[in-house]
Amino acid sequence: MITKVSEITTQKIADYIKLVNASDGELNELATYLNVAQNFIKNYTGLTDETIDDYSDLVIVVYVLCQDMYDNRSYYVDTNNLNKVVETILGMHCVNLLWSQKMQVNIIEKYK
Repeated sequence: MITKVSEITTQKIADYIKLVNASDGELNELATYLNVAQNFIKNYTGLTDETIDDYSDLVIVVYVLCQDMYDNRSYYVDTNNLNKVVETILGMHCVNLLWSQKMQVNIIEKYK
């Protein structure tokens, strides 16, 4: 069982998205998605490389973000269509006050 973001490997991502016999090219693509997901979490929350591992539920966020990027073949996280579970988990660990306020306004506007 993986409990830290730093423990996630490209093979674990491949297993999660049910990518059987992933080629080296596909694993390289997953490595990019993994890096983008980790950076997105850090930028969204204000957490650091050290503190991101303190929250085991962020592992779920990485998996979901990577699957979304894989499914859409994109190298970015679409913040306008962010998964509600992802948004909730990230919001629970947000120490970046400015981003948190911006996202709260976006969420309120989205669900009016």
